[in-house]
Amino acid sequence: MVPNEMKGIFRATLVVITLGTVVLGCSTDMQEPDTLDEVAERAVIRDVLMGQQAAWNAGDIELFMDDYVKSDTLRFTSGASVRYGWEAALDRYYTTYPDRGAMGQLTFSDLTIDILSEEWATVFGAWNLKREGEYGDIGGRYTLLMHRGTEGWKVLYDHTSQAD
Repeated sequence: MVPNEMKGIFRATLVVITLGTVVLGCSTDMQEPDTLDEVAERAVIRDVLMGQQAAWNAGDIELFMDDYVKSDTLRFTSGASVRYGWEAALDRYYTTYPDRGAMGQLTFSDLTIDILSEEWATVFGAWNLKREGEYGDIGGRYTLLMHRGTEGWKVLYDHTSQAD
């Protein structure tokens, strides 16, 4: 080969090696380290939900609501109604469940907890109220968007539906 042709091949090879190194370096540098223990976070969220279930079954709606974000950004959707704010959601629970008979015994089941990031998670599940007397049993499905802030995991959006 002629020396000038070798210089061209050498330059082209050097460019390919340099670009490959840059691309590989960028792809590994841009990935965040996997520091989130999703199994542990799912367990924490499950504990939050089981705490809500226990509070409900003790007849304590305010303690049940303690795991919702206490701000106007809370969105609670049920049926055709959308309510904004912690107080509005609390008022809805008191209106819909005026006494222990109406509250019944709550069971959460079929939980799917997806950790989206260190701050965000979704929960999909079923709820059932076993009730006696004048109230019949009811249940349905729900989807929650949960946010982890300084006070831990809290419900920011709750979309609950009742089965027919």
